[in-house]
Amino acid sequence: MVPVDPYEALGRWIDGHHGEQIDFLREIVRVPSDTPPGDNAPAAERTAALLTTLGFAVERHPVAAEFLRDYGVQSVTNLIVRERFGNGGPTIALNAHGDVVPPGEGWTKPPYEGVIEQGRMYARGVAVSKSDIATYTYALAALRALVSQGVTPNGCVELHFTYDEEVGGLAGPGYLLQNHLTQPDCAIAASFSYAVVTAHNGCLQLEITIYGKSGHGAMPESGRDAFRAGAALLHAIYAEADALKAMKSRVAGIDHPTMIVGLMSGGINTNVVPDRLTLRLDRRMIPEEHPDAVEAGLRNLIEKAIADFDGIRFDVKRLLLARALQPLPGHEKLLAAIQRHGKRVFGVDIPAVGVPLYSDARLYGEHGVPIVMYGAGPRTLVESNAKRPDENLLLEDLRRATHVVACTLHDTLAG
Repeated sequence: MVPVDPYEALGRWIDGHHGEQIDFLREIVRVPSDTPPGDNAPAAERTAALLTTLGFAVERHPVAAEFLRDYGVQSVTNLIVRERFGNGGPTIALNAHGDVVPPGEGWTKPPYEGVIEQGRMYARGVAVSKSDIATYTYALAALRALVSQGVTPNGCVELHFTYDEEVGGLAGPGYLLQNHLTQPDCAIAASFSYAVVTAHNGCLQLEITIYGKSGHGAMPESGRDAFRAGAALLHAIYAEADALKAMKSRVAGIDHPTMIVGLMSGGINTNVVPDRLTLRLDRRMIPEEHPDAVEAGLRNLIEKAIADFDGIRFDVKRLLLARALQPLPGHEKLLAAIQRHGKRVFGVDIPAVGVPLYSDARLYGEHGVPIVMYGAGPRTLVESNAKRPDENLLLEDLRRATHVVACTLHDTLAG
């Protein structure tokens, strides 16, 4: 018997089923999963039905309503597929999220139809990251088909399809890992560029409420102006934001920390001294920073900025802490395989980079799982209009990325 070339066999199967993969992706993007409001169980159920049609056994892991009520999401059902090959070997998880930001205004094509024009599919979430639900599903299906040709890898591949990345991932990968529903040896998560992402920034979000005392606008001295104290705080925050530009990361692709105030609300009426101001602050942390030290520094900055205002008090509430993703020992094997096959399939060098965004991939890292981010992403987020009107995916990239992921799975399970 002539030995089977596994890479060639995987490629033939993927190419032969590419039309089906496109239909699979179209069915996924046609189910809205806007977060907010985050009623995402229907999207998970549709994906589960499609996976079942392909012959996969699908586990459904719904998250309790009590948790979601405080979390700000209406419904989440996480999906796990476990495909065992041979004896022993590692377990590799493939994670993509099916929740999306709302489409917003400005679309020239329906955001939930999966319109295809000139080799691109247009839909909300088609680039980030419903495309990689299709990438990972068909990469695993190709590997399963390879076994019928006498190639026997050793290990397990798990598909983790989750539905809360847009609000932090705690009800998705966080839930699966915290409840010991999975214990992978390594993982690949959905991404958004031809590069392999090995690190990303962390994020700290704080809500600051400044309390004053209302008074008549004609007698402002009768009140305690929360806005006046807020103006001093804003000045201190943005001075600190400018100073952060001098702090440079050693990770390629990541520059420096950033900080903005993204939301403000307060006041009673135009003719009333404002008695309250609420600010929401977003602080992005480079991998070299320690979150505890960053938060302590911000709380100190807030206290100092408001200290001189008589009759003013404040409180600070942490809204989100997403720790930075840093490379863990063991990620090198995944990185090398993706780069090797990526260059072969795409014809270009595949760099390893960090990105200033944050994602739920960090949660695998926090649980000690080596992880990299790679999938059917565009060269840039701008190119794909990700999270903007007319988000789109080049379908040839979907096909080629599926080649790369399938061959990477083969190499990982082949030792």
